[in-house]
Amino acid sequence: MTDVDYGRLAADYSKYRQVHPEVFRALAGHSNVDAGSKVLEVGCGTGNYIIALQERTGCAAWGGDPAPKMLEVARSRSGSVAFSAGTAEEPGVAEGGFDLIFTVDVIHHVRDRMAYFAKALGLLRPGGRICTVTDDREIILSRKPLTNYFPETVPYELERYPLDGEIQGLMRKAGFRGIAEERVLFEADLTDISLWRNKACSSLHLIPDEAFRKGLARMDEDLRKGPIRWVSPYLLIWGKK
Repeated sequence: MTDVDYGRLAADYSKYRQVHPEVFRALAGHSNVDAGSKVLEVGCGTGNYIIALQERTGCAAWGGDPAPKMLEVARSRSGSVAFSAGTAEEPGVAEGGFDLIFTVDVIHHVRDRMAYFAKALGLLRPGGRICTVTDDREIILSRKPLTNYFPETVPYELERYPLDGEIQGLMRKAGFRGIAEERVLFEADLTDISLWRNKACSSLHLIPDEAFRKGLARMDEDLRKGPIRWVSPYLLIWGKK
């Protein structure tokens, strides 16, 4: 599988990738995070979620990411979040005792998932929570406009995402308890397809150029007839230390 250079994607991610409102509502509402909480986002990218959560709750916030360019953008957006270079397995934080550790659209990039969950367990305080925001097989097959305009992404996505209970199994093995799933859905009518046009989705960098051009041409053709439907489901997997 082709590796994606996230350093080169930093500007487009910052410009076109936005906070998913239903994911954020669930993270903010179901984690019990408040001004006295300590929160770490692993694989924070340009900081969308951890910045939004810190601004909403006033929590003490950390964000880790392996891509220096992503962190450069994140730091330019907030002086209230402590950003550091690190991987999921070694997030680069000296702190412990976190109340919440979470990832959004990251777990499929993690090479050693068991090591990540073991590390996260150690960084959480007793009773602290972890949340993995990801896709499963059903979501990969049904999301729009990515799957219906770029069906070539599906085999790549099914290969790189942990599916069929793998995440839950790893969490249990690491020592997490109270594992639960939550599904959220956001739908809207799109009149701007810049996110897809500029390949601010990593899977679009994995398919052949010709497949991308054909899918984009179909999007442009349909957009001339009216808005394109955006259907964006996510799976949140929660656990507790």
